[in-house]
Amino acid sequence: MTRPKVLIYRPVDETGESHRRLELAGCDVVAGDYDSGAAALAAAAPDAAALLGATYRGGVIGRDLLRAFPNLRIISKYTIGVDDVDVDAASELGILVTHCPTEANWGGVAEGTIGLMLAFMKKLGTRDRHVKAGGWRDKRLEGRYFGRRGDGYPGLTVGIVGLGRIGSRVAELLAPWRTRLLAADPYVDDAAFETRGVRRAALETLLRESDVVTLHCNLTPETRGLIGASELALMKPDAMLINTARGPMVDIDALCDALEADRIGGAALDVLPQEPPPVGARLLALGDKVLLSPHMIAANRGGTLAAAVPWATDAVLAALRAEVPDYVYNREAIEPWRRRFGKAVLL
Repeated sequence: MTRPKVLIYRPVDETGESHRRLELAGCDVVAGDYDSGAAALAAAAPDAAALLGATYRGGVIGRDLLRAFPNLRIISKYTIGVDDVDVDAASELGILVTHCPTEANWGGVAEGTIGLMLAFMKKLGTRDRHVKAGGWRDKRLEGRYFGRRGDGYPGLTVGIVGLGRIGSRVAELLAPWRTRLLAADPYVDDAAFETRGVRRAALETLLRESDVVTLHCNLTPETRGLIGASELALMKPDAMLINTARGPMVDIDALCDALEADRIGGAALDVLPQEPPPVGARLLALGDKVLLSPHMIAANRGGTLAAAVPWATDAVLAALRAEVPDYVYNREAIEPWRRRFGKAVLL
């Protein structure tokens, strides 16, 4: 039996142990940074039976690129997100797309979201710069108190857009603070809202009533451009927007317009439509109105993608044995995949 080839186009396993595991299982492994563009990826191993890697930096693994791999039966992602893959095209071609929703990843995003929320609302960066410049106490440096209190202070309202793993963890982390929690997610049942102490709200209501709006949805055609000028116009003038999900969910020009005109209080962004932002981007000139992070919200010591390596490796080995792996994102592709790849290429 010919050894199936696994192309690791963007490795994350610095130890190489998972690569050796694949080789010992009977695979030929090609590993390197092949995610700069479609031509480089297609030329690296056109006979690959599996693609394995983190976020593809060459754009989208689309239909034409998928067709360049006639033996391809699985794209196994170390990451949670799969928006760098044309999932519909993969499904039509009978190619499985798997992902790795490890707690190290989604839990890290939730923790980082809380960090951005507190840093901005407590004005930690502004206070730091003020003191280092020789300043001291100043009324303009006042932060905002989050939780409901016994003296009648109602606390802030946090609106969570998307009550999946990350949004739910954000709600759990905020629960001891006794903030009022709203969430918008039409795909989650009422029981999930009840158990997390969150009130269901339409997106428009959430935007109007929240002091903090934080985005935690997958990037889909439905959520692309989810927050634009009309949505920002609904927000409170002192509210903040947090995006630790995907950059294209927010119309960045509309956000800059709103920030420049003081129509909202500020924004904290770990993700942008264009990464990194170009030199001279409007967003970079907004000072303390915006808190920026370089798409590293889940990059934490004790976290990172290391926990995903065995999951993604298991998925590849299962697919090569003609077994349906765990965490298949495009489950509609399973039956056409079975028809196309019903025979194992790995014992």
